Amino acid sequence: MSQGLIFDIRKYSIHDGPGIRTTVFFKGCPLRCFWCHNPEGQSFTLEIMVRPGRCLKECSECLSACEPTALAKIADIPVLDKNKCTVCGKCGEVCPTQAIEIVGRRADLSGVMAEIEKDVIFFEESGGGVTFSGGEPLAQPDFLAALLSRCQKKEIHTAVDTCGFAPREALEKIVAKVDLYLYDLKLMDEEKHKKYTGESNRTILENLKRLAENEKKIVIRLPLVPGINDDEKNLLRTAEFLRSLKVVTQISLLPFHKLGKDKYKGLGKRDLSESFNSLSEERLEKIKGDLTSYGFTVLLGE
Repeated sequence: MSQGLIFDIRKYSIHDGPGIRTTVFFKGCPLRCFWCHNPEGQSFTLEIMVRPGRCLKECSECLSACEPTALAKIADIPVLDKNKCTVCGKCGEVCPTQAIEIVGRRADLSGVMAEIEKDVIFFEESGGGVTFSGGEPLAQPDFLAALLSRCQKKEIHTAVDTCGFAPREALEKIVAKVDLYLYDLKLMDEEKHKKYTGESNRTILENLKRLAENEKKIVIRLPLVPGINDDEKNLLRTAEFLRSLKVVTQISLLPFHKLGKDKYKGLGKRDLSESFNSLSEERLEKIKGDLTSYGFTVLLGE
């Protein structure tokens, strides 16, 4: 697969694996987690994002460029009619402040590798590498496998940040090519998992077992959402399950935050986490201590 759909390539990341890393964000995810802070990574199609706060009110270049007349200004703020929009991108091309932009782009294998290889010197000095994230990279297994193969040949350390919801065949395409898995584990109760992500957790748990059986390096990422998965029962079941895998020794806690709310507005999507609260520092420390007592190394992520 020579092309894939991505929405960002972020340089000098320090939260997506060891060392300084380049993170490639794949566009499209099979889950719809209520607390998702990357809504621009959910859809498998290109999208328009509108950021009214950046708009120069006296400027109407976007309206002039929009042939399907999908844009209008209401109270000097650009408003998009999704039913008319063809996502041609012309409005974003003429916008001087990026108040309107296309989210996502078709990227070819050589172009993504060229961006990754620019940072090899930082990888070598810091023990870093490239992380493939999303969205969900396993939703584009052929493109992901091709990138991993190229990185392997260049001796670039690779990490895959995944929700684990993918067919077994997709996992098998990449399993021998990945140095580190950053594996999200959201809820142990299947019905609650369906309610808050849209899908069962059976495939996710089975894929995690397969990786463990292959003795892969795995760091568990545990999003913590008050009232959803921070209860003692879920945390106990999570700890017991992870201990049964033997190879999992590290957990990264990801406290819920609302940094994605403006992106939901810009994309015209409903933010299902509007009523959610953040964890208190005391509760976070208690959870960290409890998981540490089970023998895990517990870190705080972002």
